Amino acid sequence: MVLHSLARRIRPLLHASLVGASLLALGSGQMPAAAQTVKWAAARDIGSLDPDSFGDTFTLMFLNHTYEALVRYDANLKIEPALATSWELVSPTVWRFHLRQGVKFHDGASLTADDVIASLKRATDDLSPLKGNLAAFKSASKVDDHTVDIELNSRYPLLLNDLTNIFIFSKPWLVANHTEVATDVGKKIEGYATYHANGTGPFIVESRAADSRTVLTVNPNWWDTPKHNIKRIEFSPINSDATRIAALLSGEVNFTNAVPLQAVQRLQSADGVKVLLATELRTVFFTFNFAPTLFGTSDPNPLRDQRVRQAMYQALDMQTIRRVVMRDQSRITGALVAPAIPGYQPAMDQRLPYDPDAAKRLLKEAGVPDGFALTLICTPEGYVNEEQICEAAAAMWAKIGIRANLQLGPRTVMIQKRVAGQFDVTPLGWANEPAIDAESILVQVLHSKNGSAGIFNWGGWGRPAIDMLTDAAAGELDTRKRLAEESEALTIAGKETLFIPLHQQPMAWATRTDITQTVQLPDNKVRLWLSRMQ
Repeated sequence: MVLHSLARRIRPLLHASLVGASLLALGSGQMPAAAQTVKWAAARDIGSLDPDSFGDTFTLMFLNHTYEALVRYDANLKIEPALATSWELVSPTVWRFHLRQGVKFHDGASLTADDVIASLKRATDDLSPLKGNLAAFKSASKVDDHTVDIELNSRYPLLLNDLTNIFIFSKPWLVANHTEVATDVGKKIEGYATYHANGTGPFIVESRAADSRTVLTVNPNWWDTPKHNIKRIEFSPINSDATRIAALLSGEVNFTNAVPLQAVQRLQSADGVKVLLATELRTVFFTFNFAPTLFGTSDPNPLRDQRVRQAMYQALDMQTIRRVVMRDQSRITGALVAPAIPGYQPAMDQRLPYDPDAAKRLLKEAGVPDGFALTLICTPEGYVNEEQICEAAAAMWAKIGIRANLQLGPRTVMIQKRVAGQFDVTPLGWANEPAIDAESILVQVLHSKNGSAGIFNWGGWGRPAIDMLTDAAAGELDTRKRLAEESEALTIAGKETLFIPLHQQPMAWATRTDITQTVQLPDNKVRLWLSRMQ
C-alpha cells in the first residue's frame, strides 16, 4: 500500500523527467574497452569512501556504484530486490530478508548474513552520522547464513525505502581493518574506510586522491546482469564552473551532473553536447539557529521571535531570485517538500507575500526596529547557485535593517560549522532521501534531537507537537492517517515560520555524444550502471 501510494504521488514528476529529455537512449553500440570510459566532472568531491560517514546524498549516490543495499530503486523509482531477493513480515515489528546467494565482495569474499548484521550495526551505532537514515531499527539477528531478521522499535511502513541507503560491508574486511565503527566527516574522524572500499557493486575503486580524482573500474564478477557497457569511470571534482564547462566542450570530460544554469543555453547550442534539464525533488530553505544568543556574541537572539523570522521571510523577493539567480529554472515554494513527496498538501505551498514594509513593521513589533547583525554561512560547493542565493538574501535583508555577515567557505568546513551550530542562518536542502516521503525531513530535520532523530536539527528548532505527530506517523500503517499526520507536522512548521522555504532547485546535466544513454531521475542521483556508450 505504501509503495503504491508513493508511485501515484511521484508518477507525474517522473513522467516529466523521463520523457522531457531526461532519458536519452539513442543507441547501444559497442566500442573497444579503452573507449568505454566515463570521464565525470562534478562541482565538488565526495566526502569520503565511507558511506556511513555523513548523510550526504551526493556522496551516497557516488558510492552506490561500489556499495549496494538489500534493496534499491529502479529506473522508475520503484523498490526492487538487490542484495536481498525477497522479504516478509514475521511479526508487526520483525522483517525477514532472504539474501541473494553467490554474491561476492570486491575482495572475493562471499556475502553472508553476518555481513548484513555488522553493516546494520555500524550504520545505526550511536556514533554513526547515518543513524538517522534507519531511525526505526532496533536489532538484527541471523536465521541462517542467507537469512536475516530485522527487528524495529515499532511498526514502520517505510523500512524498505530507508534500507536503500544502508550499504552492506564485508564483516571480515571491517574487522581486519579496524573500521567496525563509522567514520564521521562532520567531526573530522577518519579511518581505513575513509580511503578504501570493498563493496559488491558494479564498479570497483581502483584509486582515490581526495579533491583530485577517484577511479572506478568495472566489476567483472557483479551478480547482476549489466545494463551498462562502461569499463571505467574517472571522477574529478572541478570547482570552477568555467573550467568544468570548458573541459566538457573540449572533450576532456564527457559527463557532468553540475552544469551551471548560466551555461545551459550555450551548451544546448554546442556541437557534440546534450543537456538534460529538469526539476529536482530537493527543496532548499533557510534554517535559523534558536540558541539563546546570536552566534559569537552575548546578544539575545531575535531569531527566537517568530515575528523576526517572518520579517526575514517577507523580505525575500523570490521572483527576483528565480529570474536573476536561478535563470527561471527553479520552482518557488512555500512548502518544505516537493509536490511529488507523500505528505505534501497544496495548502502548505502558499508563500507569504513579498512585503518589505510589512517586514519592517514586524521588526518594530518585535522590539528590533533598527534591525541587527547575524552570521550567515554558505558554501559555493553546496546547492545550485547557493553562494548567489545567499548574496541576494543578504542584500534583501539589509533593506529592512538586518545585516548579514556572509561567511563563505569550502563545504567540508561549513559542514563542521553547521553541525556545531556555529551560525545564525544557513541554507539546507532536503530531497527526502532515501524514503522519498516527508517522514525523512520530519525525522531527521524537524524532530528534536533524540537518539537517532533530529540528526540534522542543527539549530534547536524542534517542537513537541511536531515530534508527537512525527513519532505517531512513523508507526502508522494506514497510509491515509500517516500522511495526514505528516502534513499536520509540516503545517505547524510553516505556521511558526521555523524555516524560510525557497524553491525546488533545478538539476542540469550534460554529456558528450559518445554517451548514448543517461538516466536522470528527479532524485538527482547519477546511476551510471544504467548508462551506455558508443
